[in-house]
Amino acid sequence: MVLPIELNKRQERIVEIVKDHGPITGEHIADQLNLTRATLRPDLAILTMSGYLDARPRVGYFYTGKTSAQVLTEKIRQIQVKDYFSLPVVVQESATVYDAICTMFLEDVGTLFVVNKQTKLVGVLSRKDLLRASMGNQELNTIPVNIIMTRMPNITVCQKEDYLTDVAAKLIDKQIDAVPVVKDTNGESAYEVIGRITKTNITKALVDISGDAII
Repeated sequence: MVLPIELNKRQERIVEIVKDHGPITGEHIADQLNLTRATLRPDLAILTMSGYLDARPRVGYFYTGKTSAQVLTEKIRQIQVKDYFSLPVVVQESATVYDAICTMFLEDVGTLFVVNKQTKLVGVLSRKDLLRASMGNQELNTIPVNIIMTRMPNITVCQKEDYLTDVAAKLIDKQIDAVPVVKDTNGESAYEVIGRITKTNITKALVDISGDAII
């Protein structure tokens, strides 16, 4: 559900004036409201940055014709991975399943990224992977994670310039909890892990957007 951006009474009146008389200068808007240009400056800045109004030098303000839902949708679609990704939690491919379980518990994460000696991404471990490996009477201290991890090229990755909505679609499509944020160092088989995007990161972005929507 897309939340509408809530404007205060003065901002709503400004939008109405620009809609009826635009393009119109800030001075003329101020005159109609019996206010000074300086008083209106913050409101005009908010309305312009929010996408309700646009401004052209020596022309004035004009109404964009966008609804509040369209404005908010555009804002969401402009969010990039680099705005919300968090630090990755990694383990070496030589680590044991027991080591991985301890790391996942201590770091309180649902996904671990496995790297080689050159710190390049070689695998991903989920809770399900570790739970499956823990079943039975296996010696977890002797099983290396590289036996049970998901390997390249079956790992879904993203880069910090990608849009967050695209990554969210990947999480849903692949039914996974996290995607590593990578830096391509030497072709597709040599990714450096620089971060992670999880469902929590995406939820935080939505909460931030919802807060920004109440002006």
